[in-house]
Amino acid sequence: MLETVLGSARFFRRTGPHPLALVASTARGVADERELLLEGLAPLQAAGPTQVSFLDNRRYASALDQTSAGAVLVHPDMVSRVPAATVAIQTSEPYAAWARVAALFYPVPPPRPGVHPSAIIADGAQIDPSTEVGPLCVIGTGAEIGPGCRIGPCAVIGSGVTVGRDCRIGANVSLSYAVLGARVYVYPGARIGQEGFASTSNGFLSIPQLGRVILEDDVEVGANSTIDRGSSRDTVIGAGSRLDNLVQIGHNVSLGRCCVVVAQVGISGSTVLEDFVRVGGQAAMAGHLRIGRGSEIGAQAGVISDLAPGAKVLGSPAQSIKTFFRQIATLKRIAARDP
Repeated sequence: MLETVLGSARFFRRTGPHPLALVASTARGVADERELLLEGLAPLQAAGPTQVSFLDNRRYASALDQTSAGAVLVHPDMVSRVPAATVAIQTSEPYAAWARVAALFYPVPPPRPGVHPSAIIADGAQIDPSTEVGPLCVIGTGAEIGPGCRIGPCAVIGSGVTVGRDCRIGANVSLSYAVLGARVYVYPGARIGQEGFASTSNGFLSIPQLGRVILEDDVEVGANSTIDRGSSRDTVIGAGSRLDNLVQIGHNVSLGRCCVVVAQVGISGSTVLEDFVRVGGQAAMAGHLRIGRGSEIGAQAGVISDLAPGAKVLGSPAQSIKTFFRQIATLKRIAARDP
């Protein structure tokens, strides 16, 4: 029989029950004092009296009206709609609060220190005793792996690679010519450190790629994504940035802090994204561009020129959102007149 509960015990280890006061403080929210033990999480429609839920999108306010949850994370503006039997945990950021509470009930399992007997560890590799190295891993000469890491099955850590503390390297990942900061998560199948090539009048030319890939603290690289190492300087993914699955980052690319790059995006060599840039799915960028701080690039956009800070673009070639939708509206009017 299939389980329908959130956080199936088959896959997730749950802690608790936790008192309301602890849940509220973990959420960084405020709640009335009440003796209440909370046992887990559930969506508004399914939550019971011992479960926590949340509302972040006002479109689902009707579900809040009818919820039976023991406690709910809500913005102060929505407290009046919380049923009398449900405790409102007030927070200005309900979704972020939900993430913190979910981590309270379902913390990431700690690594199990030790090296699996089937792993191949080269002479000169340094692995902190608190790190877990899974089956069939290969760790190259001179590699350094910090404390608290988990290296998944069949991962390959190349010679000289350094991995900071509390990193998670997924199954079948390959890391080469790379330096990872703390708390980096590389999801299964990602390839870090490949070389690029040059185009000449006679074809393509393989040239020494002498840069590295730098993944700063708290970076996440999605499954089956690829990041080329630099040719003349390092490829850098800035602290806190998140790459979705199936992203391609060319050599010498530099991402600032807390950028978000969604699935199937391609960024050509030597392009720079400043801090807090957001890139929608399947967008593409030409090489040697500068994308200003806080820019937003819509899905499937084709960016062929620099963007000023705060720019919001759509289309291919990419243009301002206002211009793009004005053109769409004009085309619709022309099509409506066409017999």
